[in-house]
Amino acid sequence: MKNIVVGIDFSQNSENALRHAVALALKTDAKIHIVWVKTPGASSKLGALDEKTLVKTAQDRLEKLLEVSRAEAPENDIQTVILEGKAYAEITQYAANLEDSILVVGSHGVSGFEEMFIGSNTMKIVGLTTVPVLIIGNHIKINRDLTHILVPIDTSFETLQKMKTSIAFAKYFSAKLLLLGICAPCTAETKHVINIQLNHAVGMCGEAGVRYSASTIDIHGQVSKSVIEWGKQEDVNLMVIMREEEDDITSFWLGSNTRQLMNYAPMPLLVIPNVNHSGIIRK
Repeated sequence: MKNIVVGIDFSQNSENALRHAVALALKTDAKIHIVWVKTPGASSKLGALDEKTLVKTAQDRLEKLLEVSRAEAPENDIQTVILEGKAYAEITQYAANLEDSILVVGSHGVSGFEEMFIGSNTMKIVGLTTVPVLIIGNHIKINRDLTHILVPIDTSFETLQKMKTSIAFAKYFSAKLLLLGICAPCTAETKHVINIQLNHAVGMCGEAGVRYSASTIDIHGQVSKSVIEWGKQEDVNLMVIMREEEDDITSFWLGSNTRQLMNYAPMPLLVIPNVNHSGIIRK
């Protein structure tokens, strides 16, 4: 990991996401890009502020965030960036143009500047991105170290794509990977495929020399709810999932499940795009 791109809208949530990005940079020596996007009509949302005052105010706030971030990570390269356009499109394109990058966003940012990462905009970022996205809820505190990473494994072909990034995070934080085979529906055929997938995942962990455990869960109800409850019982503080692809009926991370995970998971989510699938969201 060489570049960490943080979307900022000056809400408490996005600034909390920045603190997590700094913590990640300290582990990876990555460069941090603090990005604010001036969106069409953003000045009108601030009432009395004209466009010139809006940009100056944003620059001043970015400088304050830069000062705090440099104090926390004095050895890291950190810069601020102002873009213009649609927030989700500009920030994902910016990240895509960087080598070995990851996006860090708050999941429910709300402010007078721009409701940048609330609801559908977060989904658009996840849908459009070609790099991993780390989604941080405002309730997630920075003072807890990353120790247990949940990696759900389903029957889809692309499910093992998440293992490379999962293993990298496990190494960065000396964390343990919790591989969880998702048996839904609970048929003999499904369990057979899950065992094969888990064996592959276990082999990857062994080759990489990271700590891991492997379990399966029989799901008879809602997948997202069952996985979240399992993660809570295991005190998980990061979950890694593949990005949903709405036309892929083999994946368990379809529309409603991914949205439910983003809205209700008490731990951060790391969403990995499917490299074999074109983006479902366009500018």
